[in-house]
Amino acid sequence: MELQEAIRERHSVRQYINKPLTEGVVAALNKKIHELNKEGGLDIQLVTNEPKAFGGFFTRFIKFSGISNYFAIIGKKDVNMKEVCGYYGEQLVLYAQQLGLNTCWSMTFSKAREAYVLDKDEKLCILIATGYGENQGVAHRSKSINEVANVNENSPQWFIDGVNAALLAPTARNLQKFSFELAGEKVSVKVNSGIFSDIDTGILKLHFEIGSGKDSDIWNC
Repeated sequence: MELQEAIRERHSVRQYINKPLTEGVVAALNKKIHELNKEGGLDIQLVTNEPKAFGGFFTRFIKFSGISNYFAIIGKKDVNMKEVCGYYGEQLVLYAQQLGLNTCWSMTFSKAREAYVLDKDEKLCILIATGYGENQGVAHRSKSINEVANVNENSPQWFIDGVNAALLAPTARNLQKFSFELAGEKVSVKVNSGIFSDIDTGILKLHFEIGSGKDSDIWNC
């Protein structure tokens, strides 16, 4: 499965079946995590066979169930940490999709604290549930491209493709409170997702880069 297909096929899944991750899948995930940590300066950790973090009343209230595997997205305490976590966390999400797994961006839960290790200068940014879903999820309602970008008849195809890929990205409550603007050869993105704005920014930037075929030099912010 190519990344473009993973973007199209990946949907948030909150209910999982009782099926352990195989040794091969765990090894592949840990290898990918090592690569992403090295590139992004993060300390992402895979937690397996640990049901407590998603086992409380609140998680059941928001319809999480059967989750015993998750990624703890951890980074250094600095102003850019959340955006970096969103950017590299979504890379891991798409890779998990390529491996046949399902995922769901979540929050942080106190019951997970014993399952991962934090250095003094690190902070848990967010958890991402993973495993084998009861289903493959459903596509979220999406805004039109004209609602989130300054697209017209003169817009280059790479910009259109990038925004369309971003429209398939997971965002806080799937509200898609973001906008893209093209000025010359540079792109800017503005996000208003409250406390999740920086994480959403990182996710959206990754999707745009994959869809457009551009790298991080495209950004004006």
